[in-house]
Amino acid sequence: MVATTMEQLVSLCKRRGFIFQNADIYGGMQGVYDYGPLGVELKNNLKAAWWRAMVYERDDVEGLDSAILTNRKVLHYSGHEDTFSDPMVDCKKCKGRFRADQIGGKCPVCGSTDLTEPRPFNLMFKTQVGPVESDENIAYLRPETAQAIFTQFKNVVDSTSRKLPFGIAQIGKTFRNEITPRNFIFRVREFEQAELEFFVNPGTDIDWHEKWKETRIQWWLDQGLKMEHINIYKTPDDDLAHYAKACYDIEYQFPHGMEELEGIANRRDYDLGNHTKNQEEFTLEAHCHENKESTTKLCIQDDSGKWVIPFVIEPSMGIDRGVLAVMTEAYEEEDLGNGNIRTVLKLKKHLAPIKVAIIPLKKNNEQIMAKCHELKKQLMKLGIGRVALENTGNIGKAYRRHDEVGTPLCLTVDFETIEQQPESVTIRDRDTMEQIRVNTADLADYLRNYFL
Repeated sequence: MVATTMEQLVSLCKRRGFIFQNADIYGGMQGVYDYGPLGVELKNNLKAAWWRAMVYERDDVEGLDSAILTNRKVLHYSGHEDTFSDPMVDCKKCKGRFRADQIGGKCPVCGSTDLTEPRPFNLMFKTQVGPVESDENIAYLRPETAQAIFTQFKNVVDSTSRKLPFGIAQIGKTFRNEITPRNFIFRVREFEQAELEFFVNPGTDIDWHEKWKETRIQWWLDQGLKMEHINIYKTPDDDLAHYAKACYDIEYQFPHGMEELEGIANRRDYDLGNHTKNQEEFTLEAHCHENKESTTKLCIQDDSGKWVIPFVIEPSMGIDRGVLAVMTEAYEEEDLGNGNIRTVLKLKKHLAPIKVAIIPLKKNNEQIMAKCHELKKQLMKLGIGRVALENTGNIGKAYRRHDEVGTPLCLTVDFETIEQQPESVTIRDRDTMEQIRVNTADLADYLRNYFL
């Protein structure tokens, strides 16, 4: 069973401290959310899993962390200033605002056909750099992390001596002025992206596109998603973005429907071609903007020594959508009989916000509490992630709470721990609810084997 309604997830997220509405005490801000104590752990664990798979486990990818503030020229020559907008119409009757290409000339709320003429609505957040407001000082909050990868291409190549094929990976905040943010954290105005720009020799791009599709599907399965809830959508040629040669969408069955989780695009030589100096020296397949302002040739030598502008394969995912997907998949409500329902979040153990909860059988017993604190210090040294001390004194409620937040193991310190030798504790498994007794001397090895 997975979560079937968004209300199940929203309730759990607020109740247990995963995700809160931003500025909730003032009525909130639409399309902006804050990650709470457990949400930030889950989100960081998902980002770490992506970074490990993309950068640490590969020998052909480097990392980057670029600025959020973006030079206007970058987004001019990338095409964003001209294309990153939607034609919008307003309903004169109910005052709703909608994308003109999605409503067929009729308001989807009230049914009125009394609409304004379509007007462009810019999706980028514009700001001013410096104290004086002027056109020369305009900058943007980046609408994607990719453009800095392209503009830093030459610096990365020169500093690492990379040869084709290779990639540059980045995780970071991005901002889009969504007209109708909706479906909890699925569509928001401030979010995080994880993007890889993988540079390949022209002519090898089709094969690499297929390889990356399969690689990314497997990664999502490794995060706990099931293939029966995934759909691979290949964008028809007549519906491709202007820069794309081909594109796959990895779609997931969210509570609100089958929607895009990650896109894997073949961007051809469009991006480096747009930003390069002396475009006329290269044979570019993509139609690029004329650029007389770039100071650098964004090219690299192929195996024959010829200078080429690489093609780019781009797997791009939204971290927030990823969090929503793994929570949807992990959510279960189990009938334990006698009217008892157990809510459990069966997250993969590497994603779990809390890896181990240490629970005292009696919270006001000095010896038990001293042993709990001692064990926490020892376990934190293992580097397995967050170890929490659950000092409630109610063992049953503590188990239920940690089932709900996805803690894989609960470790109970009781009177037997402090009174008998060899010293031991009870370990309870989240998924099976089975309990075993483990000697504290063997605890470190047990947890290393379990988590690492």
